[in-house]
Amino acid sequence: MAAEEESRVVDAKAAARLVKGLREAFGAGKTRSYEWRVSQLKSILKMMEDREQDIAEALRSDLAKPELESVVYEVAMLKNTCTMVIKKLKHWMMPEKVKTSMTSFPSSAEIVPEPLGVVLVISPWNYPFLLSLDPVVGAIAAGNAVVLKPSEIAPATSALLAKLIREYMDNSLIRVVEGAVAETSALLEQKWDKICYTGNGRVGRIVMAAAAKHLTPVLLELGGKSPVVVDSGINLQVATRRIIAGKWACNNGQTCVAADYIITTKDYAPKLLDSLKHELEKFYGKNPLESKDLSRIVNANHFARLTKLLDEDKVSGKIVHGGERDKPNLKIAPTILLDVPRDSTIMNEEIFGPLLPIITVEKVEDSVDIINSGTKPLAAYLFTNNKKLKEHFVMAVSAGGMVVNDTVIHLAVDNLPFGGVQESGMGAYHGKFSFDAFSHKKAVLYRGFGGDVPVRYPPYTKGKLRLMKALISGSILGAIFALIGWSKD
Repeated sequence: MAAEEESRVVDAKAAARLVKGLREAFGAGKTRSYEWRVSQLKSILKMMEDREQDIAEALRSDLAKPELESVVYEVAMLKNTCTMVIKKLKHWMMPEKVKTSMTSFPSSAEIVPEPLGVVLVISPWNYPFLLSLDPVVGAIAAGNAVVLKPSEIAPATSALLAKLIREYMDNSLIRVVEGAVAETSALLEQKWDKICYTGNGRVGRIVMAAAAKHLTPVLLELGGKSPVVVDSGINLQVATRRIIAGKWACNNGQTCVAADYIITTKDYAPKLLDSLKHELEKFYGKNPLESKDLSRIVNANHFARLTKLLDEDKVSGKIVHGGERDKPNLKIAPTILLDVPRDSTIMNEEIFGPLLPIITVEKVEDSVDIINSGTKPLAAYLFTNNKKLKEHFVMAVSAGGMVVNDTVIHLAVDNLPFGGVQESGMGAYHGKFSFDAFSHKKAVLYRGFGGDVPVRYPPYTKGKLRLMKALISGSILGAIFALIGWSKD
């Protein structure tokens, strides 16, 4: 009952009590065992298997998310992560043996991963199940106690997460706190051992400022304007389908790594536009507002924000496909805009919705300068068969992640880190990177009492100086010469 009460209402005092209780439970050492960690990960697996339909229904309630997107992109991906972590966790937990230097001879050394302590995960509304529990899996695998704060903008999923965590997890060490700004603020007043936040840059700055008061490290997964560069001489149908799959078939553009805008040449733009129109009609029909395969906009505020982007004077005349809206049902059709002014709002804010501007250039190589003139994106995509262009793009464009000839699919690769750079975020997780993100790598050196030499102890002499310099540089010959010289002093 206490867990249920604390998941509903939290003020600063209640938040402090919650953290204090978790610190005491963490201090008992239960989370350090392999057995506890695996048992909790298996509980998450069981929870997803038992309650897949409940999860899909909550996502449909919050976002009208199609069942395929819910099951594949939220449930199945998380199940895959859990299975992989369970398989590899014992190896990850083992100390890593490392070589020592002549300076510490004789000795041995290892790097010991240890849990950080009590961590806070603040998750977003767009993938409210996956992006809540994916970092929680990493935190548990690393042996931490966890508080999860789901987004209030996805209330059905938030309530379900609170209920499921109570039913399936060890509530002495893993808790959910529901609520909005007041509850999040109360949590941010507390001292945590790490905070993981996924969301926008404005709130990211608030989280970072709160963390700085306690010197708490942060993992920030933010966003940005993720570009798609489309070269000529490609399989245009495949490229178009993959762009649509990573834009409208991923929560109707409400995805942090979704294509935010396209750059292509003036000559190739008409072909690309025709292909996009053709494939969009095949996927969503002549009236996409009636399609069951498109998520709705999450709420009225975001609908108004997107509408404002489209209605700006310098933008409204640039719509070349779509633009239809259904305000009562919070639906916006896939919308393409051509040659939108670079100084328009839509080109200077992350869109996070079903709108896709196309920017044209004389040469495809010019796209690099356009991308680099803005902030560093969370993702960047390139479609080309040109080897030199691929190499130049990878070397010249800085982004959190990059995919050549596809979009967003890099998130399904556990061996790749997921994270931003500069304004698109800091830190990374996924797979082993999640374990590392919530672990401290403790350096441990072991020595016996033999082999003690007086060279490091006062009184200091020139001979000792020569020997210490040789030892630190790793020069065996220099050490021998220094010993000979020292013995003559």
